[in-house]
Amino acid sequence: MNASAAPSEYTNVVDIFTRDRWAPPETKRIIRLSPEMDGLEMLYTNELHPEKLYTVKILCWGLRADGEVIAMVPWLNKVVSCTELDDPLHGRWEGYFDPGIEEVFFEAPEHKAMELETAADYYQYDCDFPEDVVQEIPDNIGTHAVLSDDGFKSITLSEVVSWQLRHDGEITAMLIDESKVSTTPVLPGDPCLYSAASNESFQYFFQHGIANKLKEKDPEAIAAIAMLMDT
Repeated sequence: MNASAAPSEYTNVVDIFTRDRWAPPETKRIIRLSPEMDGLEMLYTNELHPEKLYTVKILCWGLRADGEVIAMVPWLNKVVSCTELDDPLHGRWEGYFDPGIEEVFFEAPEHKAMELETAADYYQYDCDFPEDVVQEIPDNIGTHAVLSDDGFKSITLSEVVSWQLRHDGEITAMLIDESKVSTTPVLPGDPCLYSAASNESFQYFFQHGIANKLKEKDPEAIAAIAMLMDT
């Protein structure tokens, strides 16, 4: 769903390989986030079990500079747009799912588009550097970062407290540096938080279901880790 129309000078430019309409990277930059608070999920399939539909909770909705509103999920080692998920082995987007009413849909809810557009109009930031933080949202889906510096012989699971949106559109997971904790609970914006991307041991993201199974040494979860090691 678009909150506003894309620049007209790009509407007739088409990628010769994908056949998608081309637009410069700047128009795809994320400029505003809205946490998903109602439990909406992404539907996806993979080539290992193509007959099955899987779900994963949506982290947030993002507004791009061209007005497009997209759902986003932590996927492998970064945050991605659901509609652009097209990895046959690990997952391909099939739609969105509202478990409360068991409804499948394919575009961002209208209220999310209105919320994001209104907030983007209200909050105007003057940034000097691409890495300047323009927004920080809490993680509401139990995301954990998997850390390992010995080829997965041992792993550490670190809870993601929040996600920072930078001026350049990059979204960064924020983890707790236990040596710097001075007050609890640790909330978004706390000085003890640091970017997962800055930790050389960072490998992947998992939502709480898989993370808890890893903590319990569940064989299926361990097998999933082994599969990632081989890709």
